[in-house]
Amino acid sequence: MTAIVQASGIVKRYGDMLALNNVNLDIEPGKIVGLIGLNGAGKTTLLKCLLGLAACDGEIQILGFDPVRQRTRMLEEVCFIADTAILPRWLKVSQALEYLEHVHPRFNRELAETFLKTTVIKPDSTIKQLSKGMITQLHLALVMAIDARLLILDEPTLGLDILYRKQFYTRLIHDYFDHERTILVTTHQVEEIESLLTDLLFIRDGSLVLKASMDELPGLFIEVHCRKDQLERARALGPLNERPLLGGYAFIFENRDRAELESLGELRTPGVADLFVAKMQGKGGV
Repeated sequence: MTAIVQASGIVKRYGDMLALNNVNLDIEPGKIVGLIGLNGAGKTTLLKCLLGLAACDGEIQILGFDPVRQRTRMLEEVCFIADTAILPRWLKVSQALEYLEHVHPRFNRELAETFLKTTVIKPDSTIKQLSKGMITQLHLALVMAIDARLLILDEPTLGLDILYRKQFYTRLIHDYFDHERTILVTTHQVEEIESLLTDLLFIRDGSLVLKASMDELPGLFIEVHCRKDQLERARALGPLNERPLLGGYAFIFENRDRAELESLGELRTPGVADLFVAKMQGKGGV
């Protein structure tokens, strides 16, 4: 199966600062991949490099295209929603639809209008009259009406209340995603997208410190809800992270035999948010 995204040896510097450090990445078709990292970790820089918006060292292929030399052809099959509004504030909603209808060969205006009818957005409204949540809905309507194979979302629900965030991801999964499309998303609301993801990427200081499918996580990481009389034994085994619980402690271990941990307490698979904290505080990477 040919990867939708292929990146090898990606290095990006801003002066003396190393923003991306030898990033290697392959994303297969039909995946929903979460790219998770702290502010300044390199998430947006990596997306910009993948889209040809920032120069970098290394090799990148998106849908078989070079994102710099074949940018126009690539963008016919790739959609991008940034973390900031990119539509001119004076533009009317109807004008945005008309513009895309004329410039994008895969845009279906009727489909976009059908989606917008489920919102309170009016065709004659200007962008400056829309709330941040409504602008995000408009972006989603435009994107969902484009027959793209890859959708890249950079903090698409940043600053939205929980209702808009839930609506956004529900529409995205039920009305847009299928196994012919691929989604790469960055977000700070890890818990809200955990159930949607097929694959997980953690980035720290410009390096990927985790690349795994969600199905692989139970075999890689174990969370132990440890009894108080077993705390020293647990710590001696070198956990990635520990945190207090009511009546005990939770430890997260990487690449440990389950049989070795069973006597310490209750075993679970850690949630993505807790695993993220553990990997950010731990050392080493992929």
